[in-house]
Amino acid sequence: MRRINRVCQLLGIEYPIIMGGMSWAGTPKLAAAVSNAGGLGIIGSGPMKAEHLKKAIDEIKTLTDKPFGVNIILVSPYADELVDVVIEEKVPVVTFGAGNPSKYTAKLKEAGIKVIPVVASENMAKMMERIGADAVIAEGMESGGHIGEVTTIVLVNAVCRAVSIPVIAAGGIADGRAMAAMFALGAEGIQMGTRFIATYEADTHENFKKLIIKSGIRDTVVTGATLGHPARVIETKFAKKIRELEVENLQQAEELLVGSLRKAVVDGNVDEGSFMAGQCVGLISEIKHVEEVIKDIMKEFDMAVERLNQEHAKLKNAMSEVNEYVK
Repeated sequence: MRRINRVCQLLGIEYPIIMGGMSWAGTPKLAAAVSNAGGLGIIGSGPMKAEHLKKAIDEIKTLTDKPFGVNIILVSPYADELVDVVIEEKVPVVTFGAGNPSKYTAKLKEAGIKVIPVVASENMAKMMERIGADAVIAEGMESGGHIGEVTTIVLVNAVCRAVSIPVIAAGGIADGRAMAAMFALGAEGIQMGTRFIATYEADTHENFKKLIIKSGIRDTVVTGATLGHPARVIETKFAKKIRELEVENLQQAEELLVGSLRKAVVDGNVDEGSFMAGQCVGLISEIKHVEEVIKDIMKEFDMAVERLNQEHAKLKNAMSEVNEYVK
């Protein structure tokens, strides 16, 4: 059954499920699989130069005729060029991370491109609404990769109260129960990264997928906090070493982190790689096809909502009985 809400209408998708903009992991193949399954696939431009992004966009257009997006990290030295590429290639949606996309918003919207920034506070969400963002992604600290300081449940609650544009919840979300919880707070969509890494369509190294499957909810740590760029990763010997060096030798820690994400995603190097993943790793127990992931989430979402409706009905009946008794 097709589900229509503001996020689905805005993005032209069947289900309000968006793929996170993951550097190295957000390949055209995975993004196309998400789009073909009814969500919104996102190419993670990460460290790409303009020519690399154009090639990735050309590739995804051969894999899907559904809407897709590109994520641009604003700290990238190629951000200006990447924005020009998405305009030239008529990409339907652009999500932004790690900064304020104000300088790009007007020309993207003039080109008919939907602009959706990631925010870590209600004040940033308000600013994004003022500059014309079509929606915002409220990403809590349970997420994988670079994080803010506020939990998803508190952040989403605050952002939904602060803005009138659609809010997409992100951070530690991997199933339909979490989706229902976010919708209860006022969100109209969810973004997931870690759950999509653990799929057959993901090009990430098998070592990464195996780490996700065997990890529990307490098996992620935050590295890079003392360096000014905290990131949540799966706890490995390498992650422990980085945390020790942040106390003993900051320069060495910084040097070892350079290129460590690629070593994890592409090479599966457990000795030198940073395996960025959210706390929801503990909720993921098997590798699935993307389509199966999305269908399972929507089924569990329906069940969770039905359960809430039943509990709500019970409470209403109980309160009616109390009121009658009081009378």
